[in-house]
Amino acid sequence: MQVVIPDDYQDAVRRLDCFSKLAGHDISIYNDTVKDLDALAERFQNAEALVLIRERTPVRDALLARLPRLKLISQTGKGTAHIDVGACTRRGVTVTAGTGSPYAPAELTWALVLAAMRHIPKETARLRSGHWQSTIGIGLHGRTLGIWGYGRIGNLVAGYGRAFGMNVIVWGREGSLSRARADGYSTANSKETLLEQSDVLSLHIKLSAETRGILTAADLARMKTGALLVNTSRAELIETGALEAALREGRPGSAAVDVYEEEPVFGAEHPLLTMDNAVCTPHLGYVEKDCYELYFGQAFDQVVAFAAGEPINVVKP
Repeated sequence: MQVVIPDDYQDAVRRLDCFSKLAGHDISIYNDTVKDLDALAERFQNAEALVLIRERTPVRDALLARLPRLKLISQTGKGTAHIDVGACTRRGVTVTAGTGSPYAPAELTWALVLAAMRHIPKETARLRSGHWQSTIGIGLHGRTLGIWGYGRIGNLVAGYGRAFGMNVIVWGREGSLSRARADGYSTANSKETLLEQSDVLSLHIKLSAETRGILTAADLARMKTGALLVNTSRAELIETGALEAALREGRPGSAAVDVYEEEPVFGAEHPLLTMDNAVCTPHLGYVEKDCYELYFGQAFDQVVAFAAGEPINVVKP
């Protein structure tokens, strides 16, 4: 099959152990991202299969209409919100998706917590430029960690907080609350309580029509002046422009983010990148060797199975 893999920023895919699974197929890999419909149609014109890296390239009907040879979209991980699955079904394109892993994003979440609370990026940069200490960090032991959304990632982050001696409180839908209680965690009696009590608030909510903009400017204004907001989930969970405005007002006092409304971000063209009270990373949550081997191993298995006439992990519209 003619297999196209876009958005491989680090040129990492061909170096994965699982890449050998595609032996015998004709592979094209692109190491940059393009958004223009004409450019995408040209790149994908010969593709019989697309292997998509998470949600980096959306595939909608307008693009599908220009890809008559396309038979398969094999998704890394399980998310398909960026794919018009219904349009794929109408056009005879099979969509397959594997599973996700919570460990890499949970670990990155905690790395951001530590980096922000102890001012590690700022102090590292100052030391390299010839200076010594300039900030006073904030410890975590005895402080309150708020978890909004208690799924597999939220569960791990809560456990890390417990290991650091933090008081963990959870808020979310009833499923989140019941799971958290079963695991021995306290739950907030309201969203407002979560916001007002958290010294560190970490978002672990799936983006949907219902959750888009779920954290508003008014919500952020309830947070403590010394609080840290961590977002490794999706930027669109926060009302557009609300986080930047809140950081200027000092509630919360700081933020650590790994996700942005438009990705990739080039030229430092995002307002958070100009703010001293924001620690920003370029969507590294799942960008880790074991995670890549899992995601791409599954995606390549899906290609091989489809080529053999026995598709697996098919997503229904």
